Amino acid sequence: MKIPVNIKQLFKQKWLKRLDRYIIVKFLGTYFFAIALIISIAVVFDINENIDDFIKNKAPLKAIAFDYYLNFIPYYTNLFSPLFVFIAVIFFTSKLAENSEIIAMFSTGMSFKRLMVPYMISAAIIALVTYVLSTEVIPTGSVTRLEFERVYKNKKSSDYARNIQLEVDSGVIAYMERYEDYNKTGYRFSLDKFEDHKLVSHLTARRITYDTAQVHKWIIKDYMLREMKGMRETITKGDRIDSIINMEPQDFLITRGQQETMTSPQLREYIDKQKQRGFANIKVFEVEYYRRIATSFAAFILTVIGLSLSSQKRKGGMGLHLGIGIGLSFSYILFQTISSTFAINGNMHPNLAVWIPNIIYVFIAVYLYRKAPK
Repeated sequence: MKIPVNIKQLFKQKWLKRLDRYIIVKFLGTYFFAIALIISIAVVFDINENIDDFIKNKAPLKAIAFDYYLNFIPYYTNLFSPLFVFIAVIFFTSKLAENSEIIAMFSTGMSFKRLMVPYMISAAIIALVTYVLSTEVIPTGSVTRLEFERVYKNKKSSDYARNIQLEVDSGVIAYMERYEDYNKTGYRFSLDKFEDHKLVSHLTARRITYDTAQVHKWIIKDYMLREMKGMRETITKGDRIDSIINMEPQDFLITRGQQETMTSPQLREYIDKQKQRGFANIKVFEVEYYRRIATSFAAFILTVIGLSLSSQKRKGGMGLHLGIGIGLSFSYILFQTISSTFAINGNMHPNLAVWIPNIIYVFIAVYLYRKAPK
């Protein structure tokens, strides 16, 4: 079979031109250089702030270096990734524009859309790295980092919960006014069982204690059980009864930063499980789950904005570009924080909350793209 000439030529041509490779290397090189520079400064400030706690609590040097800072760096790198993307794009693109290299590219017939190709490839690489870090690598490291903070930085973890209500079985609702983890005891406990939407039993107890020796075993003390059968009601009282209830302290005791220690599949499983059981206090977990996806996608939006801003020579030069870019990147992080707070403390859906900054900045990106030199 004879291969057509145009297909032969297509295979002979390299998909990525030398110019594409040049831009990708410059983009990624500047991105990682910005990370190294800013994170180095952040580490110095963090050491200066926490050195007294490290010395006071006798933190081993090995633990400081490997348990804390080795996990500190990827966590904050990922957190400020939008800022690094902006700085990288604006810094080296402004330099290209100042040296008239972009004008030379356009003079050869290259369109602005074609110029975006290597930028988008670089953004895709950053988005992929960011997503893998946030979903798999950072959660694993956060377990070690948060444990170090608890031991050596005097950060107390939450050891109690209030107004707990969840469905422990089909038609069985458990409630505790307060749970204290140090003695595994809940106070003012009730357990309601429903059949065909009718209450058939109602158990109340002054306190309930989790037996750590067995799974799902609870010791109920000072209880009263009311059982309803039609118009007939039976009341039983007692000092103690042992019961198997399908719940554990970890189901309702949420420690600070717990969502950061879960991989995305674990988060999804936890959210689905808690929703199924009627547990309401899971918005912080939903925000974390959706934020990881939204932050990764932001690399594309911010790259378009950065390229559109800095691809043309301006009177203020690189300083003006960097000033606008840093202002926009910090406003993006601010919007992200504010919208997440509304989701956690208000009625906004977590998925919508974390995507609001992206939606707003998509419009900014489209506007700047249309204004960019073609």
